[in-house]
Amino acid sequence: MRPRILVTDNLHKVFWEILEPCAEIDQRLGLSKEGLVKLVPGYDVLVVRSRTRVDSDVLAAGRQGRLRLVVRAGVGLDNIDLEAAKRYEVEVVNTPTASSQSVAELAIGLMIATARGIAWLNHLARQGTWRKERGVELYGKTLLVVGFGRIGRRVAALAKTLGLRVKAYDVVDVSSIAKRMGVEPVDDLCKGLGEADIVSIHVPLTKTTYHLFSDELFNCLKPGAIIINTSRGAVVDAEALLRALESGKVYAAGLDVLEHEPPSTPAEKRLLEHPRVVITPHVGASTREAQYRVAVLAAAKIVEKLGLNCPSTRGTVEKVCKELDSIGLGC
Repeated sequence: MRPRILVTDNLHKVFWEILEPCAEIDQRLGLSKEGLVKLVPGYDVLVVRSRTRVDSDVLAAGRQGRLRLVVRAGVGLDNIDLEAAKRYEVEVVNTPTASSQSVAELAIGLMIATARGIAWLNHLARQGTWRKERGVELYGKTLLVVGFGRIGRRVAALAKTLGLRVKAYDVVDVSSIAKRMGVEPVDDLCKGLGEADIVSIHVPLTKTTYHLFSDELFNCLKPGAIIINTSRGAVVDAEALLRALESGKVYAAGLDVLEHEPPSTPAEKRLLEHPRVVITPHVGASTREAQYRVAVLAAAKIVEKLGLNCPSTRGTVEKVCKELDSIGLGC
């Protein structure tokens, strides 16, 4: 019997090109939780992106039927109840390297945009105000990368080409890989923040990282720092960030993520209107290249885990992996 795959978010068409010869694929967009619970028992594999929440109810319903694998087409797993997945013996996999380059490039773009006030100056120019405000250069500044995983390391590599001095902090020991990259490891986050001109955040959302950047950590900053967040919005307390902007601790902020998307709290709405804040609508992985790689690697995970014989898989996956290997990411 051919395995059945349920896809609840948008994926590049290459996903179907790889898997349709060896599996049945249904795509159902915009499902409610109730709709997902009703449908999921009839499928072997559930493929989601960040929009679909896979909680214990979904996993319990799936396990009463055929469900054995959940594929997160992307990096973060905070929308999947991993403890429940383990309890119900449903395997969870993701594609952590597929979008790393795109997210890293956006982080660098937000650094430039905030340092030079690009978004606000563009807004003023379109309104007829030709204001020559001064910004700051990135060259020679100190960047602290908080979270030195795949994306954080890629940000560090790109930042070094722009002449930034790069430091790295992580809760695990990253000193060996940091030193190989010419990056200075930091073991005290508050001290590292006090030495940084720019802070780029790349940590997963967990119980310990929720509102990690609150008043306490913002008080560690040297005055006039730039904050970049392309990880998860809830890692940064929006109200605390506003206070830091108003006090001068933070010169500017570049945010691809917010705790509530679209922004809904008074603090988030004020950030949206702030002249020294650049906000993009969670588009770190939204490039043609990343979406293609995500779909290819998600399909490859299914082929591997289910032991499928999909003849069109190997060449496509090898090409993508070779490309990722060339920039030090791998598959």
